[in-house]
Amino acid sequence: MVDPSLNSSSVEMDAVVADPPRRSRRRPARADVLAIGAYALLGVLVCLNYWGDVQHRVSSHLPTDHSWFEWLFAHGAYSVRHLENPLFTARQNAPDGVNMMANTSLLGVTLPLAPLTMLLGPQVMYALYLGAALSATAATSYWTLSRHLVRSRGAAFVGGAFLGFAPGIVHHANGQPNFVSNFLLPLIVSRVLRLGEPGRWRRNGVALGLLVAYQIFINEEMLLLTALACLVVVAAYAVQRPRAARERAGTFLAAVGVGGGVALLLVAYPIWFQFNGPQSYRGLQGGVFHNWGEDLMAFVTFPRDSVAGNEAVEKTIGLTEQNTWFGWPLVLVGLVALALLVRRSVPARILAVLVVLFTIASIGPVVRFDGAETDVAGPWAYVPDDLPLVEMMMPTRLSLVVVAAVGVLLALAWDALSRTGRRPAVRLVGYAAVVAALLPLFPRPLPAQHIDPPPHFITAGGWRPYVPAGRTLVPVPIPSNVHGLPTLRWSALTGQEFPIPAGYFIGPNDLGEGVFGAPNRPTSTLIYSTMDANQVPEITPENRRQAVEDLRFWRASVVVLGPNPREAVLRDLMTALLGPPQRVDDVWLWDVRDRV
Repeated sequence: MVDPSLNSSSVEMDAVVADPPRRSRRRPARADVLAIGAYALLGVLVCLNYWGDVQHRVSSHLPTDHSWFEWLFAHGAYSVRHLENPLFTARQNAPDGVNMMANTSLLGVTLPLAPLTMLLGPQVMYALYLGAALSATAATSYWTLSRHLVRSRGAAFVGGAFLGFAPGIVHHANGQPNFVSNFLLPLIVSRVLRLGEPGRWRRNGVALGLLVAYQIFINEEMLLLTALACLVVVAAYAVQRPRAARERAGTFLAAVGVGGGVALLLVAYPIWFQFNGPQSYRGLQGGVFHNWGEDLMAFVTFPRDSVAGNEAVEKTIGLTEQNTWFGWPLVLVGLVALALLVRRSVPARILAVLVVLFTIASIGPVVRFDGAETDVAGPWAYVPDDLPLVEMMMPTRLSLVVVAAVGVLLALAWDALSRTGRRPAVRLVGYAAVVAALLPLFPRPLPAQHIDPPPHFITAGGWRPYVPAGRTLVPVPIPSNVHGLPTLRWSALTGQEFPIPAGYFIGPNDLGEGVFGAPNRPTSTLIYSTMDANQVPEITPENRRQAVEDLRFWRASVVVLGPNPREAVLRDLMTALLGPPQRVDDVWLWDVRDRV
């Protein structure tokens, strides 16, 4: 597919840190505009199902996560409007609040976009940003590849498209925009690889520090994966080019020191707040993510949200995030490209090291094949669960480094093909192979489902006379990561003007370990069990005493039940606990100000 002689020693690691030969100003500019335009159209396509009724649609696969990120956009707007500390909020999980630095808070996005959120609302902002983040990641990848690694704009376009819209990235677009917000990562990687430039260690170090600091407020996990990948890249380059590595080591380390100092200066307090501020925690209870390893069959399976995808296969393979669902054609093309390029290309050899190391690392504690666990222990079986940072990691997400390596490999392969000179047959066959491998992965619009709007009582402000300052509106059901998705949106879609108890977040349990949601109180547990059984249990005086105690803890002033599939049984339950309700507008209401 690729003539290896065309990717010889002239295209090595030095090409990553030096601008490729310039062409005329007009052609690259036009190519750049066309590439970015194509990425923007792809972003619109992926989010198309949301735009059909953006006010009343959420992700079909992760509706709770979708609503959480709508809430985060509202949090950014609330923090800016009220000039409150965005690192913490008392608008959810009242009265304890939520440590936003200890959660996926996307502050680097929600705060600067706060004016747009105030203008358009969190639902529109979510859909708009999701498509823009996908497109922006592809665009910065294209820019980095075209300016620092490949000569062909077509090669940069193919690599950028894959890095922005790879199967694993599109999969995370189902309710997790933080994992598609990777537009700074190509800039961080290119800056790391330029730290050894003579005479530019201060400028490169400062630029890297600023990028790293900002990425911390977008997605720390992706920053950690990028740092691990850069560490491997630098080490692999040093092994292959020891003399060049020694010559640049002093400048490189000086730039790293400057970058680290700049980043530390900017994020020292937020990071301290994350681990030591109110509602911080240490690790996740039971290391709940450690079993999330990559299934070996996933690599050759077509992803669900692609034109060749099949949901039935997803159910067969089981628990996975589809990070490496490349499909067998791309795996085959990638292996052939590596075999042809790796002999003469330092970048290709480095990519091979990344693919091997991070594929193995993503397997998890047990090797899984086609949905079944084997008797073979995976690498994570030998990793203690309580190691710092490691305790929070999900093995399958290490394979996102493999995704990035495949994207760069595609760019290298296409670039080599573009320079086959007098061998047009080789070029055509190679192009056809790459296109044939990528076409089945072309993304489909993300599946979306209808969600009812909040009650008119909530959106029209009918709650205001009942919720004085310092008191809480208690929605029924109580918001949580399992129940109460609609009631969490009551807060998001009203600009968080009233605080709510519990919610969807990670906070500490009694031992200081991270758990999802607030520890259930007796009344919330009773509400959830009644919903599950669709039947009111026998209510005792102790249940009523606990309900008053819980309302007092939540600083409740009013309990509100809106339209709900379990509305009748929930109304009967709350009536048994609190007495007859009032019918106000389109909700049932219990005014409890005189009881708590």
